[in-house]
Amino acid sequence: MAVKIRLLRMGKIRNPQYRIVVADSRTKRDGRAIEFVGVYQPKEDPSVIEVKSERVQYWLSVGAQPSEAVQRLLELTGDWQKFKGLPAPPPLKVAPERADRKAAYEAEAKAAAGVAETPAPAKKAAKAQAPAAEAEAPKAEEQTGAESGEQA
Repeated sequence: MAVKIRLLRMGKIRNPQYRIVVADSRTKRDGRAIEFVGVYQPKEDPSVIEVKSERVQYWLSVGAQPSEAVQRLLELTGDWQKFKGLPAPPPLKVAPERADRKAAYEAEAKAAAGVAETPAPAKKAAKAQAPAAEAEAPKAEEQTGAESGEQA
């Protein structure tokens, strides 16, 4: 059986997303696959390329032939060079981590309401100090009252 490593198209119209699969060369493009070995999302910025390197190396070692598109992807990830014994390519660009939308929303809501933002530990410390200050204040008043009573 001739085995190929190729792309299986998924996704919506104008938003292609591919799975990198190992399949019999006689099956349809989106037909039955032997194994899924990766994901390719070209519309993301930068493109998402995730490959199970260990499984790809196995399939290449037993004679699976990559399609031209998959071979280019394997060259970008460095799996093709590892298989051929060539030097590794430069690392892929990685998308920056997304900002926490909930935290950004809460910050904007506080800013719109005009509430001054203070860190949570400072609030706890202020609350802990306030009862202590209130407890000291009556004691001071009692002392001043006692002192004034003694003088009278």
